[in-house]
Amino acid sequence: MAYKLLFVCLGNICRSPSAENIMRHLVSAADLSDRITCDSAGTSSYHIGSPPDRRMNQAAQRRGLELVGSARQFEAVDFEAFDRILAMDRSNYRNILALDRDGKYADKVSLMCDYCREFATKEVPDPYYGGEEGFNNVIDLLFDACGGLLDEVRSELD
Repeated sequence: MAYKLLFVCLGNICRSPSAENIMRHLVSAADLSDRITCDSAGTSSYHIGSPPDRRMNQAAQRRGLELVGSARQFEAVDFEAFDRILAMDRSNYRNILALDRDGKYADKVSLMCDYCREFATKEVPDPYYGGEEGFNNVIDLLFDACGGLLDEVRSELD
């Protein structure tokens, strides 16, 4: 059975689909696609069904990635469906845990930046209202965090 990762941000059109696609790319390069699967969701319903933000996709394309997927909202059933749930910022983290009324799944939820190896940033900033540099920064930050996360998951699988 595959180890399932869920990346979560606010609208599921910028940060979390980027993390999902970056992680999928790294997992494939490590020849672990049969053992690790990735998905993403948003804590809000703002963009359900929408593709990743075009500016985010442009930033990813500059790094050789095409962002695919469509936005969906995080639901309580995701706690059971995924092994690890990764929040992009503290607000997302709190919103996820608010759905865990009995506190059963807190050990599955963590902040994405907890896995950074190079960046000291504690949260993945939302680039939605900023300029091009913000989107590029998020891609760099997520490559770093996804690399650290992959190392940790790989050690659990061995």
